[in-house]
Amino acid sequence: MHSTPDKDTIALLPPFARLGLDRIALVTTQAEAHAAFAALASASAWGFDTESKPTFRVGEVSDGPHILQLSTPECAWVFQLHDPACRAVAAELLEMKGIAKAGFGLRDDRKRIIEKLRVEPAGILELNTVFRERGYRKDMGVKGAVAVLFQQRFIKSKKAATSNWANPRLSEAQLVYAANDAYAAIRVFDALGLRSGMTGFSA
Repeated sequence: MHSTPDKDTIALLPPFARLGLDRIALVTTQAEAHAAFAALASASAWGFDTESKPTFRVGEVSDGPHILQLSTPECAWVFQLHDPACRAVAAELLEMKGIAKAGFGLRDDRKRIIEKLRVEPAGILELNTVFRERGYRKDMGVKGAVAVLFQQRFIKSKKAATSNWANPRLSEAQLVYAANDAYAAIRVFDALGLRSGMTGFSA
């Protein structure tokens, strides 16, 4: 069995190079959604994640996801889901067979997508499962995976993580945070050599 690096070990590593705003596309309109669809449809795998407005009161239920992030190794697209046209294109992308949608801790994301977008995402690949199959004892998460595979530290802003993802206007910090969760996932997917095993992938 392999051990997962602890927080103190990860803190000493050099930072993982994140996507900058020049490689992140915010998708808020039908035209932007169709442009994103055209760019993403030719890929064989995407990094995948969602963000929902956090809930703070007991019994409060989130109506997320409010954001969908999809990334190739070159660029990331951040879809805001309040626009019906954006939502429809996002749903169509998630239903596409033959494209792996890789990420961490996707059970909750999948459940919320089914509830909100009324589609069953195809080709979901939980990267924690891959690490478990390769002998890691516990859930790896994006930070642990980046540390193991790249010997680098993945920086996540706690302030951005708990920010209001339902805001009509996302801040630059929110965009960078959201996009890089998906970007790191596709980088991990490739570093694990999973693309080579995708012949006939149709899950």
